[in-house]
Amino acid sequence: MLREFPPPPRAAEFSELIKKRLEEVRATGGTRETVSVDWNGQQAYVDVIDLPLNGLYLNPGTHRIRAQRTHNPLRDQTLEKDPFGEDGQDYLRSLLQARPTNPDLRDPDFDKLKEDLLKFGQNDPGLVTHHGVLVNGNTRAVALRELGVQFMRVGVLPPSFTQADIDAVELALQLRLDQRRDYTYVNRLIAMEEQASLGRTPEQIAKEFRIRTSTYHQERWILSTIKELNDRSKGGGGVALRLVDWEGAQESLKELQRLYVKLETLDRDQAEILKEWRLAAILLDFSKTDVRHIDEEFLKHGYLSESLPVDLREDGSAGPQPAAVSVPGLDLEVPAASSAVSTARALNDRILRAAAVVRTGQTELPDSEKAKAQALLDEVKDAFDKAIDSHGRDARVRKRKQLAPARLADACANIDQCVTDLVQARTSQSLDEEAFDEAVVKLRGSLRKLAQQAGRGIPNPGDGVSWLLAAVAAEGLQ
Repeated sequence: MLREFPPPPRAAEFSELIKKRLEEVRATGGTRETVSVDWNGQQAYVDVIDLPLNGLYLNPGTHRIRAQRTHNPLRDQTLEKDPFGEDGQDYLRSLLQARPTNPDLRDPDFDKLKEDLLKFGQNDPGLVTHHGVLVNGNTRAVALRELGVQFMRVGVLPPSFTQADIDAVELALQLRLDQRRDYTYVNRLIAMEEQASLGRTPEQIAKEFRIRTSTYHQERWILSTIKELNDRSKGGGGVALRLVDWEGAQESLKELQRLYVKLETLDRDQAEILKEWRLAAILLDFSKTDVRHIDEEFLKHGYLSESLPVDLREDGSAGPQPAAVSVPGLDLEVPAASSAVSTARALNDRILRAAAVVRTGQTELPDSEKAKAQALLDEVKDAFDKAIDSHGRDARVRKRKQLAPARLADACANIDQCVTDLVQARTSQSLDEEAFDEAVVKLRGSLRKLAQQAGRGIPNPGDGVSWLLAAVAAEGLQ
């Protein structure tokens, strides 16, 4: 995934300007302003100079907006072909000032940054390559240009730095704890994947990102799942979901991964079905609380099957499922997915393709096709909404039914602990007998009230309730 970018236009001329400015700074003597960068496990210090903003280039490889670049595939292709051209640079500028979760809207945080720069000026220097490509400070450069500022203070990386070195420096800067604005979630996932492609171990990457190794593996599973779904969403005309479409779903995706890992060893089919349904709910913009209702009980009681319209319950295009599938390159066969898994996957595929059509920025798609896709999403979302609501009501009923037994179980645990405490107190001769006697009297009163209610509400009592009623009656407390 690492790409070496060509030198920008007038690179030699700008490099000469940078060289002269650096020589001037070093020749003046006295204390020079420097900025520290983390590189190769050490801290290096580079000189800071003033450079004209109109000569600096936004970094096409910045991880800050890697996922957001997929928002407009056509403009992204232009950027790929000519990363330092006017159109490509303009696309980067628009993404840097846009909301990470919806690049069609301007980000209020960008305007706050712009206001801060207007009031206090540039406090921290940016960082550029010897060709004038910004490594750090891309967003600040866009804001400064909007304010009409002519120059920007930047540290200059050595000419010997490769693209891999530049990416490592950018990543280290963005992961420092004092950064004001973190990478968005999907951009962090992409950065981890790129580090893995450079041959770094999971332990090294986890340390760099200040997370546990188990969290790193969780993040890689999530990115792999997102990419798989984006591939499955491809329909006619090359329309597909984009990485940016999954921004904002961080917690729901993490909870999904934990549920999937837990269920996979017990029942893989159940894990796969719940995975498909939860991903569909996430894509349909259900809240994290609603997505949690899609659990084992949700599947067991068939809430979604009851809510789905007939035309969405089965997908005839799936056809008969084979009993086993061959593993390419190996003389092995593994069991194929069950029909229930195939049905869930087929439904989710329809949702994915419809969402891709609705969310795409391509204007050449006919309005009728977009309207049809939106109608499907509305129909499916209504079915999910009804199913989740039904499960929520039933869950509340089950909770009420289990509340009294659960309270009694807690009381039993406390009494068992009381037995241990009583033995220890008597052994050490520290028992407050008067207080203990008062507590037992209170227990007798509680048992009497419990027996009164149990006797009224249970017409055919079992052994436990029968014992309670008999014990209380024998004491003459009823």
